[in-house]
Amino acid sequence: MKANQELLERRVAEVIEKEHLAKALDSGKKLKIKFGIDPTAPELHLGHTVPLLKLKEFQDLGHEIILIIGDATAEIGDPTGKSVARKKLTRKEVSENMKTYKRQIAKILDPKKTRFVYNSQWFKKMGLAQLMEMASTATLGQVQKRADFRKRLEAGGDVSVPEFIYPIMQGYDSLQIKADVEVGGTDQKFNLLMGRQVQKRFGQKEQDILTVPLLIGTDGVEKMSKTAGNFIALKEKPEEMFGKLMAIPDELIWSYFDLITNVSQEELKKVKEMVVRDPLAAKKALAREVVEMYWGEKEAQKAANAFAAAFSKGEVPQDAPTWNLAGQEADLSEILVEKGISKSKSAVRRLVAQGGVRLNGVKLRNWQTRLEPGILKVGKKTFIKIK
Repeated sequence: MKANQELLERRVAEVIEKEHLAKALDSGKKLKIKFGIDPTAPELHLGHTVPLLKLKEFQDLGHEIILIIGDATAEIGDPTGKSVARKKLTRKEVSENMKTYKRQIAKILDPKKTRFVYNSQWFKKMGLAQLMEMASTATLGQVQKRADFRKRLEAGGDVSVPEFIYPIMQGYDSLQIKADVEVGGTDQKFNLLMGRQVQKRFGQKEQDILTVPLLIGTDGVEKMSKTAGNFIALKEKPEEMFGKLMAIPDELIWSYFDLITNVSQEELKKVKEMVVRDPLAAKKALAREVVEMYWGEKEAQKAANAFAAAFSKGEVPQDAPTWNLAGQEADLSEILVEKGISKSKSAVRRLVAQGGVRLNGVKLRNWQTRLEPGILKVGKKTFIKIK
């Protein structure tokens, strides 16, 4: 089937075992598709939508989507890619974060056809004997091979016992729900493979794995994350979302279209040509497409109009200077004075009061506003791309 073929190709980095999964999809069997979420922060960003959109493809084909809410594992924190142990979350923090997660996930998945399962259901009941049996599915040497653990240890850091157990716990989730397929980012491959290992250890059929690419953030360098400060949140207002998308490097336009929109394969071919011929037009089309997905056609049009009005027919100079915040906090007055755009903080205050500063098309009202990625317009002619 064409739909099944696209399911295994678009927004896909790797499939384990591809031939087995293809046969399962063609059989017409309703598969259990697992995706794990640790609600460690109250908001989702566009990087999170890559696996969610893949889940939506499975859902539209009639498969069962099971979101494992790691309320138990969140108290440890996923160590993937971390140079230090994550801060533990309280039950209350997990609960509050989950409320906003569900609202945001509903922008992509049909909540009526999505099962939310909390892994505390089985981990709360687990006794010492079961814990030891679960832990025995992997060796210390095997877990130490993880690149992030190895780097941390080589640098003289520590890895806690709970962090070692985390991947095994994630694998145990697959066992509990009898997952057929698990979806995750490429950085989660070790944890996803652990699911297969745990299932095999307990005599269960091993899940297939489908990994999706990581979305590069607005800085064009690192994967999108709140830590790096290069993210676009799903709850951004339409005008802010539009402006931030207009500020991404041209080389990201194609991958953003491919990974975070639902335009057809035929349209993607046209987009590829447009990116080469007219990157500004392609970027506007991207911003319009993404904003419309989460806010609707009317709000997307309003955001496009606001951006055009704020930036003189929508044309930002190609040679506009770029400021890389690199995840650091800096307010408007500090940067404008430091970069020589304004002589003093009092001058910045007056300019803001007069409505002369806009970020992503929105007038700034506070001269001490903390800046975010996007396009800053100062006065009538000065443009700065903030990444």
